[in-house]
Amino acid sequence: MAPTLPSLDVRRLRSYVFRLPLFTRIILVFVGIFWILALPQVWDVVQWGALVPKEVNLGTMYRLNTYPLIHRGFFHALFNTLALVPLLERFEAEHGTLLTGAMFAGRTPEPITFQAIRDRLQFLWQPCLHFQLLDICSLSAEFLDAIQLFWEREVPTILALRRDPRLLQIPPYLSALCIVVGVIWLLLLPLNQYSRHTYISENALLPGQVHTYFGGSEQNVFNAYKHEVQALAGKEHEEIAAKLSEIFASIGLKSATQRYEYHAAGSSYSGENAYAILHAPRGDATEAIVLVAAWMNMDDELNQGGVALALTLARYFKRWSLWSKDIIILITSDSKAGPQAWVDAYHDEHSPDSAASLPLKSGALQAAVVVDNALDHKFESLHIVYDGINGQLPNLDLFNTAAHIASGQMGISVSLQRMWKHGNGYRDRLQTMLRGMVSQGLGHTSGPHSSFIPYHVDAITLQAVGNGWQDEMVMGRCVESTFRSLNNLMEHFHQSFFFYLLMQAQRFVSIGTYLPSAMLVAVSFTIMAIALWILSGRPPKPQPARAAAEKVKESGVEVVKKDGMVAIVPKEDLATVERRLLFPIALVVSSHFLGSIPLYIFNNTRRDTSSQTLAFSALANVFLPTMLAIILSSYTTLSAHRLILLQCFSLLLLGMFLATLATLNFSLAFLVGLLAAPLPFTGVPVSAENNDGPLQISFRRKVVCNFVLHLLSPPVVVWALCRIFGVDAGAMLVEAAFGWKVSGLWTQVVVCCIWWPAWLVGAVIVSPVL
Repeated sequence: MAPTLPSLDVRRLRSYVFRLPLFTRIILVFVGIFWILALPQVWDVVQWGALVPKEVNLGTMYRLNTYPLIHRGFFHALFNTLALVPLLERFEAEHGTLLTGAMFAGRTPEPITFQAIRDRLQFLWQPCLHFQLLDICSLSAEFLDAIQLFWEREVPTILALRRDPRLLQIPPYLSALCIVVGVIWLLLLPLNQYSRHTYISENALLPGQVHTYFGGSEQNVFNAYKHEVQALAGKEHEEIAAKLSEIFASIGLKSATQRYEYHAAGSSYSGENAYAILHAPRGDATEAIVLVAAWMNMDDELNQGGVALALTLARYFKRWSLWSKDIIILITSDSKAGPQAWVDAYHDEHSPDSAASLPLKSGALQAAVVVDNALDHKFESLHIVYDGINGQLPNLDLFNTAAHIASGQMGISVSLQRMWKHGNGYRDRLQTMLRGMVSQGLGHTSGPHSSFIPYHVDAITLQAVGNGWQDEMVMGRCVESTFRSLNNLMEHFHQSFFFYLLMQAQRFVSIGTYLPSAMLVAVSFTIMAIALWILSGRPPKPQPARAAAEKVKESGVEVVKKDGMVAIVPKEDLATVERRLLFPIALVVSSHFLGSIPLYIFNNTRRDTSSQTLAFSALANVFLPTMLAIILSSYTTLSAHRLILLQCFSLLLLGMFLATLATLNFSLAFLVGLLAAPLPFTGVPVSAENNDGPLQISFRRKVVCNFVLHLLSPPVVVWALCRIFGVDAGAMLVEAAFGWKVSGLWTQVVVCCIWWPAWLVGAVIVSPVL
C-alpha cells in the first residue's frame, strides 16, 4: 500500500492557535501588523525599528524591543514565526505572562548589568543553536553591541541627573497637582458617567413583591395608641416604661425594661427603655429583627406617631404566623443614649455602672428599622437616615430595599441628607453628596439606628417629613413590606456595598470610584516628605571663595564605575550627609502624644464652659508654636537640617494616617486632607539649604505662612464651620464628648492626635523666632 502524506487538520491547528498564551498571541498580532504596514512601501518599517547599533540612543531605545517583530518579507516573517512560537509558547506557559512580557521589555528584578543581560539571554540562544536558527542567532551579537553603545553613551547622563537640584523643584508642583486632581475627581462623581443606578444585590429580599394588609381597622388601633402616648407626654421615664410594658402584655408579648444613666460634659443622660420580643412561629430564636421607636426623636420632639405606629405594628405582627425571625419592638427614652445602652447590653458590652443588663434576649440581630413621626398631620415624604457612628454605613441593600418599597410600591417620595426637594440635576446631586460627606466625616449619632451599625447590625431610620397627603397607614405598610423582605434573608447582609456615597435615592458611587480622590490628597503629603528626605541627604553648597580655591587644585570631577556602568560626576555630588534622626523623630512622636492634652480637655469640659474652652484654645494656638520654638532653641540648635527632617517625618506620618483613614472613613480623611493641604507648602521650601545653620526663609514668607496656618488651625476651623452651618460651638463640643464616652466616637482623636500635631510642627518651623 502506497504511503500517504499527512493531511492538514484545520481543527487541530485552530485549537492550537486559540490555546496560545496571551503574550504569544500579542507577539503574533504585532508581527502581522508590522508586515502589513511594510507592504505599501509608504513607511519604511525596517529603517524605523530594526536593530542598528549606531542608531540606538536614548530616543531610539524602542529598537531593542521592536527588532524581533520586523521582517523583510513574507517568508522571513513566516519562518521566524514558526521557529519562535513553539519556544515562546512553552516559556510563557512555564514562567507566566508577566515575566515573559517583562523580559521582552528588558525589565529584570536584579540590577541591570551587562553580565546580567548575557545570563538572561543565554537560555534563549541555546535553543536557537539547537534548532540552527541562524537568523535569530546572528542578531545576538548586534543586540549586545547596541546595549554596549547605550551603556557607554547614555547611562552616565542618567546617573548625573539623579543629583540635579532641578529635580527637587518638581515635587511641590506634583503635590499641588495631586490635590487639584483629587478635588476634581470628587466633583466629577455626580455625573452619570461616574455614578451608578442603585440595585438590589441580595435576590432573597424581593422588595415590594408581597401584598401588604396593614390598614383598615388598624387605623383605629393606631389612634388609640397615639392618644395614650400623648397622655404620657411629660411623665417620668419609669411611668412611661411601666405603661409600655402594660401595653406589650395586653398584646401577648414578653416584655422587659432597662435603666441607664451616662455622664458626659457635666450632664447626665438617663432613662428607661421598654422592649418586647415576638417569637417567630417558624423560627428557632437564632435570628431577630428590631423595630425601634424613640420616645423623643433627634430633634427632641415627642415621637407620638412613631411610638404609636410601633405599638400598632407589634399588635399586627402578632397575628401573623409567617415570621421566620423573632421581632423585637424597642421603645427607647431618647434617640442617643437609650439605643446605645440597649444594644451594648444586648451584646454584653455594657458597663454595669451605666446600663443595666437585659433580662430578655433573642438571637443574632440581622437588621433594625427605626420609625420617626413626630408630626400631628399627614406627611409628604420619607426621609431615610443611614449614617452611622464614625462614618460607618449599613449595607446598601437595606437602603435600596426601603427606598424601592417606599417609592415603588407605596408611591412615597424619598429624600435623604435633608434635601427635601431634589431636582435630579448635577447641583442637587453634588449638594446631597457633600452633605453626606460632612455627616459621615463628623461621625456623630444621626439617629437611633447609628448605635446598631458598629455591631454589624444594618439599620436605618424612616422619618416622616413635610405636609402632604400620606398618612400613618402608608408608613406602616412600608415598614411591613420592609420586614417581610428582611424575613426572607437566608444570611446576614453581605452581597452589596458597605462603602458608598449616595447622591440621591436612586444613584450611588462605590468605594472603588471615589477612594482615589482621598488617596491623591494623602499622596500629596507623602510626595513632599520624600522630597524633603532627599534634600536632607544632600550636602550643603560650597562657599564661592572656597569653591574657587579648590577648583585650582583639582578638577572637581570623579569617574565612577559600578556594575559595568561608567559615569563622570562632580565630587560634591558624591558627598553624603549623615542624617541625624533622633531629635526630629522624638519631636514628631512627642507632638502626636501631646495631642492627648486637648483631647482630654475637650472631652471633659462642662457644657456651660465649652464655648469658652474653644475660644481659649484658638487663642493659645496663636502663641503656642512660638513658645515651643523658643523652648526648643534654648536647649538645642534648630538647624536647617533638623527642621527639614522634622517636616519630612511630620508630613510622612500625616500622609500615612490619612491614607489608612480613607479606607475606614473616606469623608473624614478627605476633609482633614483638604484643611491640612497648605502644610507641605508653608514649611521648608525644597530650595532650602541643608546645613547646620539656621533655616533661610524670608521674613515675608514667614508672615504669610503664619497667617495661613493660624487661619486654618483646628480650633479656628471648628469655630468657623459652626458659624457657617448655624450650630452652637458649645453644643457641638458636648455632642463630641458624649460620643467619645458613650458611643466610642473617635473623630476628635483624628483632629487632636493627627491633624493638630501636624499643624503644630508646621507652625513651629515657620515661627518668627527661628
